[in-house]
Formats: sequence, structure tokens, C-alpha cells
Amino acid sequence: MAEEEKFDMLIPPGTPRTIIADVLKNFDVELVSRRERLYYANMEGDVRELLAFRGSRPVVEEVETYVFKKLEEYIGED
Repeated sequence: MAEEEKFDMLIPPGTPRTIIADVLKNFDVELVSRRERLYYANMEGDVRELLAFRGSRPVVEEVETYVFKKLEEYIGED
């Protein structure tokens, strides 16, 4: 049986641990580490270890919506 293709959603740096824990508890994703090259501010081309949620495309899309909704609530934006 062919393995289902997996997709990653990079977790924005500074995301509260409570949001990360909620996602892991409520969605079928795993927490992974990815090396990514950054291109902003004084980090032009620096490679950093970033966290990501990995899962099927539909689930990762749900996670993305959930995370950004929770981040907006956390910082108090409408």
C-alpha cells in the first residue's frame, strides 16, 4: 500500500507552547524539526532549525486555520 503524502506547516517562531500542545492533542499531526534558510532582517541566508506540524494535506490545512485563529486571539486582534 502506498504511503500517504505528508505536508508540513512551519510553526511561526514565538508560537505559545499551549497552542502547539493543543494541536498535537487535537489533530492527527506529528511535531518535526526542519532546517530552513531564512531571508529577513539580519539573518540573510542563515539556516535555522524550525518546528513544523506534519500530516496529510487536509489535516495540515485545518491546523493552519486553527493556529492562526489562536494566535490572533492570543495577541488580541480581531
